[in-house]
Amino acid sequence: MAKKVVVIGAGVSGLISLKCCVDEGLEPTCFERTEDIGGLWRFKEDVEDGRASIYHSVITNTSKEMSCFSDFPMPEDFPNFLHNSKLLEYFRIFAKKFDLLKYIQFQTTVLSVKKRPDFSSSGQWEVVTQRNGKEKSDVFDAVMVCSGHHIIPNIPLDSFPGIEKFKGQYFHSRQYKHPSGFEGKRILVIGIGNSASDIAVELSKKAAQVFISTRHGSWVMSRISEGGYPWDMVYHTRFSSMLRNVLPRTIIKWMMEQQLNQWFNHENYGLEPQNKYLMKEPILNDDLPSRILYGAIKVKPRVKELKETAAIFEDDTVEENIDVIVFATGYTFSFPFLEDPLVKVENNMVLLYKCIFPPQLEKSTLACMGLIQPLGSIFPTVELQARWVTRVFKGLCSLPSENTMMTDIINRNEKRIDLFGKSQSQILQTNYVDYLDELALEIGAKPDITSFLFNDPKLAVKLYFGPCNSYQYRLVGPGKWEGARNAIFTQKQRILKPLKTRALKPSSTFPSSFLLKILGLFVIVVAFCFNFSGSNLSA
Repeated sequence: MAKKVVVIGAGVSGLISLKCCVDEGLEPTCFERTEDIGGLWRFKEDVEDGRASIYHSVITNTSKEMSCFSDFPMPEDFPNFLHNSKLLEYFRIFAKKFDLLKYIQFQTTVLSVKKRPDFSSSGQWEVVTQRNGKEKSDVFDAVMVCSGHHIIPNIPLDSFPGIEKFKGQYFHSRQYKHPSGFEGKRILVIGIGNSASDIAVELSKKAAQVFISTRHGSWVMSRISEGGYPWDMVYHTRFSSMLRNVLPRTIIKWMMEQQLNQWFNHENYGLEPQNKYLMKEPILNDDLPSRILYGAIKVKPRVKELKETAAIFEDDTVEENIDVIVFATGYTFSFPFLEDPLVKVENNMVLLYKCIFPPQLEKSTLACMGLIQPLGSIFPTVELQARWVTRVFKGLCSLPSENTMMTDIINRNEKRIDLFGKSQSQILQTNYVDYLDELALEIGAKPDITSFLFNDPKLAVKLYFGPCNSYQYRLVGPGKWEGARNAIFTQKQRILKPLKTRALKPSSTFPSSFLLKILGLFVIVVAFCFNFSGSNLSA
């Protein structure tokens, strides 16, 4: 008899968890508190309690080829970076393709998830839900928590003396939807993450002046990288990941600083990170430097005190007539439906084995999905999580002892702090390629580059030096997809398809790079002939 698995939430994590359950022959049921799929990526005009909220203009920071699920490439005519509505369209196509909607019970709220009295032997959970005012209790063999971590806003008002005197409007960034209504205002955005920079840039097109306050600064990257390709196609390769792991940290950080400052000098723009040698997640924003350049946005240090209509900063500068403060200060996470001790945060450390499993459970039948912040796309990350979790539930993979798991959690946290720092905003941060490989190794889906080097050298080169996208994890092992190799070799055409919307006549001239190579070869031949004739004459 198939094991019954409850999936809580029908966002990205919930959808891929459903598919992985079906792939492994499990019997899933998904409870979604709203009326539709998509979670965070389904924009709504109104902010709803208990649901993630985004602004209308949100665009993905990771490209479509690096963000798609491993056996389902995005349509080639989709843009490389997607508006939230376009990404939601992909999720709808995905759900329809794999017939996932039939497993989802919409407008159903999970009230509690508790161990059964015989949990130590059965590993089962009692799940109480509510729909249309009626409560219902069901028993499940396993639980996949897919409710996200962008729901509970973090507004540290205690850190802003005088906020109670401020006469203007203030709110968390999750309340922001459009720039309309902010015309002619003087606006202070507090924070320097992706949301903060997006909102500051958008508001600066309507407002009289926008200030962005940051305690530590941040590196800023463009979505466009070498040759016009998406940044993550260039940055996330196995070769680059290997260099970052083996070269001394000082060299890596120096190289990173040089590369990021090629676009613009961060020090000149007041954005250089306070501790620039931490590998903190950079901002992805194509417009922020230009808005700063012509004064629409001004970068300020930490707010020291607020007055009725003014902000005093730690450098003792004062900005008067502030109308609006936007707190882009991140989120905290909690799972109110779980028994308290299940997911613990101690000393700025989330106590989950490989960021998924509570180590203290007698039976490994509960998993927290997507509770992570990789330096890359979350979608392939949570997919590999789900592929491993469902195999653990099925008994095909096993977890080590509690002591071993706790040791791993502590070691992982020490490494995280060393790389990314102790900031609360970095508590879920992890390296991208390393973490993907770690999960793939658990299920036997990590590609063996050496083996491919002998059997398929062309593919091996792509795997090592090309983008480390999700298709790589469908080449071997459980869930092998016959289309994976072709998807890897055709990714360039899917990148270029939405760009080449203007037909151009083929160039009749040789590319300049080809001509330079011919000229270089000619110079070498001439030099060789000259040396050869000279040696004959001397003889």
